[in-house]
Amino acid sequence: MFFVRSASEKDMAAVSTLLGETWHATYDALYGAERVAAITADWHSPAALKRQLARPEGEFLVADDGRRLGGMAFAAPVKGDTETVQLHQLYVRPDCQRMGVGRDLFAELETCFPDAKRMRLEVEPQNASAIAFYEAHGFVETGQTQNCGAEDSAIPALIYEKALG
Repeated sequence: MFFVRSASEKDMAAVSTLLGETWHATYDALYGAERVAAITADWHSPAALKRQLARPEGEFLVADDGRRLGGMAFAAPVKGDTETVQLHQLYVRPDCQRMGVGRDLFAELETCFPDAKRMRLEVEPQNASAIAFYEAHGFVETGQTQNCGAEDSAIPALIYEKALG
């Protein structure tokens, strides 16, 4: 059984490994292993994750069973928009999917931003399982971007939102 808790700096290497495994399992077929490795080295390095952890207004969670991390999530308010929270990451280790880990991480995140009116996220259009997960949790498609995650990433994404509260 996994328990959701706040992440700490000592978790960042394990989170980086989890993200690498999850990204390769999910995106190698879409972007190629080399590009996925480059993205994870940049976006999911322990140093990059520590910067996210240090955001005072953000919430960085892990699902931990005492032996390993089964999933992680990070969300933070959108700069300049106090009513919107951006779900930057919600990933579950491939062998832990369909065990309720993602559901539990998401349920905890929903309670972390009591003043927010909506949560927004970006999802790869070909990631059918993620889209189904988000739609099952009340998200609806509201737009698209050609630069998911970072300026000039050239990664297309659908934008989804969910009302909070």
